[in-house]
Amino acid sequence: MTAQAQVGVRCGARFSTYPELFERALRASSGLDAFGIGAGDRVALLLRNSIEFLEASIATAPLGASAVPINWHWRGDEIAHVLRDSGAQALILHADLWRGIAASVPEGLTLLVVPSDSGPAAELPDRAPRWPEWLAAHEPWSQPPQAAPVSIIYTSGTTGRPKGVVRTPASDEQRQAAQSLIGEIFQLGPGERTVIPAPMYHTAPNVYALAAAMRGMDMTLMKSFDAEQFLRIVAEQRVTVVQMVPTMFVRLLALPARVRARCDLSSLRWVVHAAAPCPVAVKRAMIDWLGPVVAEYYGGTETGPVTFCTSEQWLAHPGTVGRPLQGATIAILDADGHHLSTGQSGEVYMWLDVWPDFTYEGDQAKRRAAERDGLISCGDIGYLDADGYLYLNDRASDMVISGGVNIYPAEIEACVQAMQGVRDCAVFGIPDEEFGEVLAAHVEPQEGVELSADAVREHVRARLAAYKTPRVVEFSHALPREDTGKIFKRRLRAPYWAGRERAI
Repeated sequence: MTAQAQVGVRCGARFSTYPELFERALRASSGLDAFGIGAGDRVALLLRNSIEFLEASIATAPLGASAVPINWHWRGDEIAHVLRDSGAQALILHADLWRGIAASVPEGLTLLVVPSDSGPAAELPDRAPRWPEWLAAHEPWSQPPQAAPVSIIYTSGTTGRPKGVVRTPASDEQRQAAQSLIGEIFQLGPGERTVIPAPMYHTAPNVYALAAAMRGMDMTLMKSFDAEQFLRIVAEQRVTVVQMVPTMFVRLLALPARVRARCDLSSLRWVVHAAAPCPVAVKRAMIDWLGPVVAEYYGGTETGPVTFCTSEQWLAHPGTVGRPLQGATIAILDADGHHLSTGQSGEVYMWLDVWPDFTYEGDQAKRRAAERDGLISCGDIGYLDADGYLYLNDRASDMVISGGVNIYPAEIEACVQAMQGVRDCAVFGIPDEEFGEVLAAHVEPQEGVELSADAVREHVRARLAAYKTPRVVEFSHALPREDTGKIFKRRLRAPYWAGRERAI
């Protein structure tokens, strides 16, 4: 039997059966235990999509520890914040990523290095064991498992630095109900075959991939999304179910018709998407292409999934993100917390009764600020129609979602303001056909100073992750301001969104 015919996990040219993967994960559990990591501790993962990402995540569970996936596109200060804030006792990273973060890693933090084929590694510290040899030195963990918390995901939220979402312990009933719901929305189960096209440091791909692995589903991990490669994987591996984001739809639809026609996609029976609003024309085109197999859900890292709709429901209510799931509550509130009527837009507050509660790591005040009457806001503005379907049309905060990734404008503004010759700036999202939104920066130079757009972009790119670099840079000698002196950002955004149904 060939590796292709076996059920397991593949990534690039590598393949692992599940018995092999779980044995290595349990060896890693023993190794982490030898480092003194146990219940309540945190293990940070700075890893690209890989078999080792799954092994390391699974390894924490028997110990009662939590994996803390980190966006590997982040730079030193961004990484350092998560390591400090989470109190991580160990960091597992791909070797070539060390060069960019070495100066930001706390002294004495336990390091484990995974070999990388993505580029040359910097000189690594002697204290850092290499993953393969380290695993071989330990026997598989055989003690009774501790209560296993879920991964702690750092979400970009709405303001300030990323916040770690820490789940409170779930009851057995909650855990079973949540797993059942995940299986239903994602259509996960033995015998299904899937591909993971999105980075597993994000919440939805992380939950999806780990749930698929625990069900023994055949899985292909993409190191990065390439539309043509994705179609080949679906055809060659006879993928049946997949989770995606709208940006991937845009890239697939942009392929020439002859390229799309080359691949047999008849095995696909379920394509579920979330993470960002999907333009109506894009969603309709995907349903026309693949058939009524395209489903959608809406929620957040804090809340889990809260709404859901099938292709048929969406076609009857174009633009919706779905109706509340069983056990979910959605309220549309104005700024004073009053409930708004059908069709009126306000801030979306929601909760799902089977989802475990959460707190923000080290920041109860932010947790309290997100809640009204037991419901949580992720910062979106929307309305409910007469049939109870939810539509999103704006955001209460300035957060930008580009290609399904949450981005803080405040962080980028602080970076630009630190540039010599800059008096002030405003960063916000503007429409983009592929990514949904991209970043624009309106910069107010100091008097008599001439700046270039390229210089601003290079300043940001050198200090923050590349995807936080503004696509558009405009200059103004007097940015519009409110009476308080705060920049009137909505006035800057409005011309870019004029004539569109949505403002996100």
